[in-house]
Amino acid sequence: MVRTVITPKQERVSIELPKSFIGKEVEVIAFTTDEGFQKKTASTGKRTFTILNITDKNFKFNRDEANER
Repeated sequence: MVRTVITPKQERVSIELPKSFIGKEVEVIAFTTDEGFQKKTASTGKRTFTILNITDKNFKFNRDEANER
């Protein structure tokens, strides 16, 4: 695998590949390093969480029911 980050000076860019790549299918992907990422902004809202209380006191595991298709 070859990974290179460049800053192009023009629209056309050429690359050199290792000899081991010759005769093999090669994928080339081009995107800006900040593409797809959004800068995080400070959250001003208050965060709240709800705690759920669950008991398994009367729970009985039924293996046959769990393995039914």
